[in-house]
Amino acid sequence: MSDSELKDFLEEKYLQYNTPDFILSDPIQIPHRFARKEDIEISAFLTASIAWGNRKMIIRNADNIVNIMGGQPYDFIMNVGDEELGKLAHFVHRTFNLIDLIFFFKSLQNIYRNHGGLETVFTKFPNNIRQALIHFRELFFSIPFPERTGKHISNVAKNSAAKRLNMFLMWMVRQDRSGVHFGIWNKIKPQYLYLPLDVHTGNVGRKLGLLTRKQNDWKSVEEITGKLRKFDTNDPVKYDFALFGLGVFEKF
Repeated sequence: MSDSELKDFLEEKYLQYNTPDFILSDPIQIPHRFARKEDIEISAFLTASIAWGNRKMIIRNADNIVNIMGGQPYDFIMNVGDEELGKLAHFVHRTFNLIDLIFFFKSLQNIYRNHGGLETVFTKFPNNIRQALIHFRELFFSIPFPERTGKHISNVAKNSAAKRLNMFLMWMVRQDRSGVHFGIWNKIKPQYLYLPLDVHTGNVGRKLGLLTRKQNDWKSVEEITGKLRKFDTNDPVKYDFALFGLGVFEKF
């Protein structure tokens, strides 16, 4: 199809899937339980961090994390001590286990106590998301960490697609009338975001001619996002709804 036809098709699918009903079946429902900014961003970050695999399992395990935090993510992160963390009994989501979760709690505590919180860290380079992701990862692992945990924060400097980090940023930055995304960070403009590229969006993107690379890596993220920016310069990642919906719900 022509570029104009493809744009019209993606716009149609974006409007079809970008509705409040989307929240009910998606892991984004977890941070939607909260009203406090810090609770939203902490629960969203932890949910996004385990967002691979079966969606029902992601939601169930993200719910478990919230329960571990006593339903108060910010208060927990700010106040939890080593003794309390040492008493945590069990958590596992695929290859992400209790060792990883405890470090995530400790690193978030460092970020909120000493570095102004997630928004401050991620928005140091508001016009350069790749550099922002590199900066975040360096700071996240600036305290002693288990070697095994390093794999759970993507490294775009090594060409990772960083799907989960880009998804988290999309949740925090984008806002429209549907209310699916939160739009609580305004230092980053949506035009600078990158598509959360995964198996589904990658496969659909290739079928639609938006992506030529075979790997789902950072170069592919740049390629497909660049194509989408031609359709909407100010909000290219809104088409994630279209590509994800086509791949997951329609098996396109």
